Amino acid sequence: MNRDSFKVDGGSFRDRGGFVFKYKNDIYRQINHSAKDDFDFLISSGLCRYLQENKMLVEHEEIELGGGGYKTIKPKKIDFISYPYEWSFSQIKDAALLTLEIQQIALEHGMSLKDASAYNIQFQAGRPIFIDTLSFEKIKENSPWVAYRQFCQHFLAPLLLISGVDIRLSSLMSSYIDGIPLDMASSILPFSKKIKPSVFIHIYLHAKSQKAFSQKKISSQRKFSLTSQKAILDSLKTLILKTQLKKDKTEWGEYYTFTNYKEESFKEKKDLVSSFIDQTSPKRVLDLGANDGTFSRLSSEKGIFTVSSDIDLVAVEKNYLNLKEKKEKNILPLFLDLFNPNPSIGWGNEERKSFLERANFDLIISLALIHHLSITNHLPFSKIADLFSRKSRFLIIEFVPIGDSNADKLVQNRGDDLSWYNEDNFIKEFSKHYTVVKKAKINNTKRTLYLMKSNE
Repeated sequence: MNRDSFKVDGGSFRDRGGFVFKYKNDIYRQINHSAKDDFDFLISSGLCRYLQENKMLVEHEEIELGGGGYKTIKPKKIDFISYPYEWSFSQIKDAALLTLEIQQIALEHGMSLKDASAYNIQFQAGRPIFIDTLSFEKIKENSPWVAYRQFCQHFLAPLLLISGVDIRLSSLMSSYIDGIPLDMASSILPFSKKIKPSVFIHIYLHAKSQKAFSQKKISSQRKFSLTSQKAILDSLKTLILKTQLKKDKTEWGEYYTFTNYKEESFKEKKDLVSSFIDQTSPKRVLDLGANDGTFSRLSSEKGIFTVSSDIDLVAVEKNYLNLKEKKEKNILPLFLDLFNPNPSIGWGNEERKSFLERANFDLIISLALIHHLSITNHLPFSKIADLFSRKSRFLIIEFVPIGDSNADKLVQNRGDDLSWYNEDNFIKEFSKHYTVVKKAKINNTKRTLYLMKSNE
């Protein structure tokens, strides 16, 4: 294998111990000679086996590709790469707790995490899993945890801001790729939250010490025992376990409680969607505007991997908590503002890919969504059809006409001409990209459900 035959991942240039690359549609990680001792100790210490057996660290196999370096490993494939700013509060919390647990276990095996980036965590089979095999190094005696600051910026600060100020502050993580600056978090947190002892230490004093020592050389004579490290980990864990999301009610978080469907119509819609899914035989499904994932589970419960996305963080949180309670494995709840999807970020806009760049599915489900996109956000049918057709082969879409009570609510405060928003025009524009395979009126409603196949 020569260098020109594989592509290095855009977010894999910071670690001199190795890099992730794609070769013939598979993902690999090269272990450089500089990481030989740490990698070998990860294996010989039993830490790698323990973490993998307990589903904390992604499994891998060693592969001979002849591409140079010390070794090449092939990690088990992750169904969908997601990022912290797409997660709900409890997803971030579970990712944080996993990182701390791994660090505690690593210390018992004579190793430590050299970085604690939230991007080292993915969600697979309904639970968080650590994916960076090269993040482990041998313990440096009497040294502090080098990833402490990064952990606080990537996990602790976001959790405190989301739970203590506003759930929407999770979006800050997309602006600060190396975590929310601690001085910023300290300035945003209310005084009543900031003066709590553990918050005061890990956020306020931590931020002050960062500023104080940023231009000073720290003495290497300072000792930091293993016991002290464990105490910090215990303190962080206790603080994170105490963080709780406010019980905010939102329009979408309670959507199915106040739906304008009669019970029999709602059941009919579920039966129709389920039958349409069966006709497409998808392997990967994207449900847009999924709310709490009720309809996403029509595919996930068939064993089909399903990304269940919504713009409402309370709905995404509810979806994830349902997943945990039922121990579901084929559904991934994510935050997605479809009108403004997450862009590519980082160096050269290549470190973290945009949502649309990652979104390649066999089937898109779009229920009770088009009136929000077209009426509220002024999107023409042509734009919606074009995007959907580029991201999946099949589409299940519900047309909600003016005259439906939910659509009428959106029209009330609009003074412009909406005569173009009708089912004939909808079919005309979507037919430029799709062929209608099947359509069905939902009884006792004005809505129509369509199954479409891309023309490409």
